[in-house]
Amino acid sequence: MPMTRNTARTPRCARRCAKISAAWLCIAAGCAAGCQVRSVTRDGAASLREAVIAQSKDQLADAGQRHEPKQVSRTPSQVRFNDERLRELNAMAGPQAHDGSDQDGLGLDLLGAPATSLPVTLDEAVRSAVASNLDIQTAQLNPALGSSQLIAAQAAFDWTLFADANLNRTHRPQTVPVLNGVALGSSVSKNESFAFDAGLRRQLTTGGLVELSQSLTVTNNKTPGFAFNPDPAHDAALNLTLSQPLLRGFGENASLAEIRLAESQRRADALRLQSELLRVIDQTVNAYWDLALAHYRLQVDRSLLDRGVQTRDVLGGRLDFDVRPAEYSDAVARVESRRAAVLRDENALRLASDRLKQLLNDPELPVSGETILLAADPPIDEPIAFDLVDALNTALAARPEIELALSTIEDAAIREAFAANAKLPQLDLTFQVGLNGLDSDTGGALSEEGEADFINYTAGLAFERAIGNRAADATLRLRRLERLQSVIAHRSAVQQIIVEVKAALRNVDTNYRLIEQTRAARLAAAENLRTLQVEEETTQAMTPAFLNLKLTRQEALAAAEIEEAAALTDYLSSIADLNSAMGVALQRHGLEVVIPDDQTLDGMLDTLDPIGD
Repeated sequence: MPMTRNTARTPRCARRCAKISAAWLCIAAGCAAGCQVRSVTRDGAASLREAVIAQSKDQLADAGQRHEPKQVSRTPSQVRFNDERLRELNAMAGPQAHDGSDQDGLGLDLLGAPATSLPVTLDEAVRSAVASNLDIQTAQLNPALGSSQLIAAQAAFDWTLFADANLNRTHRPQTVPVLNGVALGSSVSKNESFAFDAGLRRQLTTGGLVELSQSLTVTNNKTPGFAFNPDPAHDAALNLTLSQPLLRGFGENASLAEIRLAESQRRADALRLQSELLRVIDQTVNAYWDLALAHYRLQVDRSLLDRGVQTRDVLGGRLDFDVRPAEYSDAVARVESRRAAVLRDENALRLASDRLKQLLNDPELPVSGETILLAADPPIDEPIAFDLVDALNTALAARPEIELALSTIEDAAIREAFAANAKLPQLDLTFQVGLNGLDSDTGGALSEEGEADFINYTAGLAFERAIGNRAADATLRLRRLERLQSVIAHRSAVQQIIVEVKAALRNVDTNYRLIEQTRAARLAAAENLRTLQVEEETTQAMTPAFLNLKLTRQEALAAAEIEEAAALTDYLSSIADLNSAMGVALQRHGLEVVIPDDQTLDGMLDTLDPIGD
């Protein structure tokens, strides 16, 4: 299993980067080391792979005809203010008006203590998630399982040492033929024998089995009235046996199918791990900006509450002058509604913090802890350039789902080749050659065996075929249909990725445009409220209608502030979605894929396993 290496490591996450899954992504090399039949696997389906890739490129033909790079842009708003007025309005409302200075005033936590907070950067959040996320830890073990399955499949072709030993003692009565009144033989059979057989056998990649064995049988005759020469007799035999299917089961398509499928499974597990990494990174970035938006919403609603309290108090002071109780009660109701919104915002912030903690799985920031995470990075309003065709080509080259779909096609081709071989009749050849030696002791028997004076040969053929062969025909047809399904699934995966990339690009473009529009709306709303405040300080009478209008414009400004912040965070989230759709999220965050050695893998397994052996 591979692991990631940080190319832009931060001090806070450096101590955890060693744990960034020694299990990550055998992506580049798959199962390169340790599989002696890998070339057979890839070469066998090379033409099919090239044909499928060529078909997928056809889906980009229309986009390629209008190949033109583009940068996100937006139409300048119709709101015009001079620099001095812009500074005043931005200080009044908007991202610059809320610096997060209230981050320690977050009420009481579930333990009854004042809530504490901890700022975290986006880079720290992503690296912590990559290092410790539980879903990634689960997924990163799958390539290790695949490695073990591959070794088990390869082990079928290892030499096997075998040995058998038997001791037999016989003492029984037996019938005796009588000729003309003369017994021909003994009425008792009594002997002792010891048999030992040892050797080596190995499965061949041709589908056959080769076996070399040495046997020794020692027989000691104790039957009354009979004598043998030699007695005891030591019978030694050296045999070489070859069993080889000539039709069904012959060749690498049949014998290496399990190894090829195990290779493919390991690659598939590594690709699924890469897909899981992209998913978790995307979720982490989105959760981070959701947290930023939740905190900003809380700050805006607190400012709105403070403004509402001031207006309500003004109305309260005029109850005996020109304010009716109903008008004052309306102001009180609106203030309390704003206070309820602040309570909901505080809860939403805590929920967003816990969601991010769950993704990070940082042992220093457990989910059970009550420390509230806060986004330390402000949303940045910077345009990006993109090229649709380049983005699609990058996605089709980098997304693990494409390689996974191709791997599924190759698996189906392997199973089809195996099924085609299984259609053949069973015709097996058995051949054995043996050397024998017989003497009164073991050394003499083995010496005589080595002289090769006694050589035995055995050859045989065995034939079998099912009448109609319907089961094999049906299985082959099934495998062909499965291969066709996998080809269609690949085309579907290509289409899905194209749709995801285009949707992400459209969201990036749209959200960037929305930033300017929502900013203009916020500036206009701020100007409306500012104008009202100027009138209040100069000529406008403090009538209930005026104060009610002031409350309404305060709420309009708060809504515009939140809309602008949502546009900013949505823009950054859509960029993360684009990186994920293109399959380049790891590179965008300075992470590199490295394949660890077995020692590193064993160390990781020991670290993750709380029980051990």
